Amino acid sequence: MHMHRPVRQLGLAILGAGLVWAALPADAAGMYKWTDDKGIVHYSDQMPQDAVNKGATVFDKQGRPLKKIEAAPTQEEMRAKEAEEERLKSSNRLTQERARKDQALLQSYTSEQEIDFARTRAISTVESQLKSAESYSADLRRRQAEIEKQKVALAGKPVPPALENELVSLSNELGRQDGLIAQKRDEVATINARYDNDKRRWQEISADQMRAAAAGIPPPATAPAPGKAAPKAPPPATASK
Repeated sequence: MHMHRPVRQLGLAILGAGLVWAALPADAAGMYKWTDDKGIVHYSDQMPQDAVNKGATVFDKQGRPLKKIEAAPTQEEMRAKEAEEERLKSSNRLTQERARKDQALLQSYTSEQEIDFARTRAISTVESQLKSAESYSADLRRRQAEIEKQKVALAGKPVPPALENELVSLSNELGRQDGLIAQKRDEVATINARYDNDKRRWQEISADQMRAAAAGIPPPATAPAPGKAAPKAPPPATASK
């Protein structure tokens, strides 16, 4: 085994230099065992400056291990540690957010029927707006068709500017109404998807609580409040005419 200094000198240092040991710090009062960059193990009474961050084992003067000095982390290890810490923080945030949403869900509904009722109210509001926009669009198209018939009846004669202007206005308004109708249909699909998710999650939590109750586990603090009313649907928006 390679030695940092001759074995004979090391033995003399350990056995005969009492005054020197007394003057050294407590963790240097014995011997260090450390490994260099080539993987060679060394023993010495002092840690070389270039080996301080490589880790070592400290022994007392009787050769008994006192403590282990961990090697300083490399840049790669530090980056990996930071990435893992950030991953754990993100995971904790997601867990807390999920718990918050679950609690709100359980406090909003006490049964699946309440979820279905809230869905119906929310959808009926949007469908009312949708029907209004569709009815308005139908009126616009009827008027548009009437003007087109008037243009045909002119048999090639100049079309009055008022009719042309009205056709342009009708076309623009129909475009706006088509956009509104598409938006309202998307809202209905979004509402259905949201309540489907809420209902599915409510069923999962309820099943978990039933299993916990069967196992004699106390219910969590997020238990639903009996008789809690379902959330109100959003206020209706008036379709532009």
